Amino acid sequence: MARKKPDASDADIVLKLYDLRREKVMRDSRNAIFGFTPKTWDEMTAVLQPDHPLNAAFRQVSSYYEMAYGLARHGAVDAELLAESTVEGLVLYAKVRPFLARLRAEQSPFAFANAEWMVKKSKHAKARFALIQERVRKQGTPAKEEPVPKAKKTKDEAKG
Repeated sequence: MARKKPDASDADIVLKLYDLRREKVMRDSRNAIFGFTPKTWDEMTAVLQPDHPLNAAFRQVSSYYEMAYGLARHGAVDAELLAESTVEGLVLYAKVRPFLARLRAEQSPFAFANAEWMVKKSKHAKARFALIQERVRKQGTPAKEEPVPKAKKTKDEAKG
């Protein structure tokens, strides 16, 4: 999976990503999202509404980690090193994972694609995600995925 042995440039990127996490707005957003644990589809989609108090924080944190994981996905930083160095993005991914299929079908077809890639391709991310997922389930996030509602047939389709 790894493109090469991690080197100083990989370390530099990981350290820069860490430093960006410390920026005030990002830190505030991370703190706000820490308590976000959707238990239902309605709770999950509520945060996507522009007037929801956590909307800006959710967008900032989710896009930040999608960007970071995208760097790994495209070889700009070693995925294993990144997975060893950060866990928050996987926590958020675990919280939305039960709703992901429906979220992609109804809202955003590419939602959390890079986080999903990390968990599938990085042995460190996969191992951490298994532990995180269990902790998140104990907080009340559903263990099973939210089903994607079947599209209603139009009158013409129903007639055959």
